[in-house]
Amino acid sequence: MKTGKVPENVLKRSVLRQIRTKRSEVLGGAGTGVDCATFSFQGEGEYVACVQEAVLAPGGSSGQNMDVPEKLTTIAALIQKCVNNLAAGGGRAAAVLIALMLPETSEESQLKTLMAEAEEKCGELSLQIAGGQTRITPAVKLPVATITGIGRLWNKEIASGEAKPGQDIVLSKWIGLEGTAYLAGRNREKLLGRYPAWFVEEAEGFEQYLSIVPEAEIAVKRGVTVMHDASEGGIFGALWELAERLKAGLTVDMRRLPLRQETVEVCECCGANPYELLSGGCLIMISDDGPALEAALEAANIPAVTVGKITDSNDRILLSGEEVRYLDRPKNDSIFSLTDS
Repeated sequence: MKTGKVPENVLKRSVLRQIRTKRSEVLGGAGTGVDCATFSFQGEGEYVACVQEAVLAPGGSSGQNMDVPEKLTTIAALIQKCVNNLAAGGGRAAAVLIALMLPETSEESQLKTLMAEAEEKCGELSLQIAGGQTRITPAVKLPVATITGIGRLWNKEIASGEAKPGQDIVLSKWIGLEGTAYLAGRNREKLLGRYPAWFVEEAEGFEQYLSIVPEAEIAVKRGVTVMHDASEGGIFGALWELAERLKAGLTVDMRRLPLRQETVEVCECCGANPYELLSGGCLIMISDDGPALEAALEAANIPAVTVGKITDSNDRILLSGEEVRYLDRPKNDSIFSLTDS
């Protein structure tokens, strides 16, 4: 199988269909487009959990200059992704568990640096590192981290993820942010041959926008019914996953999809598709009143735009002027096709 997410048909056939044991305490989880599991324990409240894993770049970098068939990340970015998924699932993160698998060539100083970076990020997010495991193994050539985020479920309606025809689809910030930052760092010299340094630095700096927690908090207060964190597979993959999760159709105007010029230029230079590019930092929200949600987010200096609607069919339609096309099943993220070549 190819690098990246397991294809949806494989996920359904070989993963989800094998899960048959059920418990009453588990309110939801293990499904297409579902990034969190929610739990309810009688007399003890409701909780949410999320698991994220990734290959870590050594030395605290994001792996831009390494020729490997994988999108490397930092432990801080992985923790942020986990917290984002919890927020999109209606939860507030409280703690993380960190499991590390390190190659035999690792030094203690590297482990110490990884944990210092994790603690710094957790301090920024008011999280406690509650436990985990660390293992040295010849099975890996680069550090591999698994982050389990745990928090309190504070909006059960969001966790249930229901939507109805006619509701608006609203996006926060811009699509392709995470992928733009990664590609700009990995291809810095190539980009500097075409664009001024300030432009490339601006693209690399998109990592500052990757938290979706502020907009998730506002969206919940404004009565949104569903949220989904756009990430691997880009906005096209995220919209497909959302429609699968809701068992609904949607219509989206591609001309309204928020796209920074830096993303357009970086994708053109690097041969990536901005609509299939890592889009961490962009939150998809389903609302009865998209314009009112936009206004509430804009008041908090968070860009937002209504891009389409939920429909009563199973069709996933993309409009571009007079052109009508149908959304395809998610492809491998553009990042992987570039790094695999």
